[in-house]
Amino acid sequence: MDLQNGSYKPMSVTDWVITFIISYIPLVGIVMLFVWAFGDGTHPSKKTWAQALLIFALIMFVLGIIFFIIFWTVIASMFAGFSTYS
Repeated sequence: MDLQNGSYKPMSVTDWVITFIISYIPLVGIVMLFVWAFGDGTHPSKKTWAQALLIFALIMFVLGIIFFIIFWTVIASMFAGFSTYS
């Protein structure tokens, strides 16, 4: 995309629908997100969207791990408390 010569064309709705469908396919979607986010020749809008989605996925993954650890700790402490009353 040459933005200085005015040849920038926004992505069409069809392009976005195809992009979403591809991104929802397990494993293929993840690989394509990395290709779109870091590859050359990708439309700037798609590139920025893929980078934002990968950052969001990383944040959700880290939060999921934190909540899992907290949940596991609470459950383990409840079961540890039951053994003291036996």
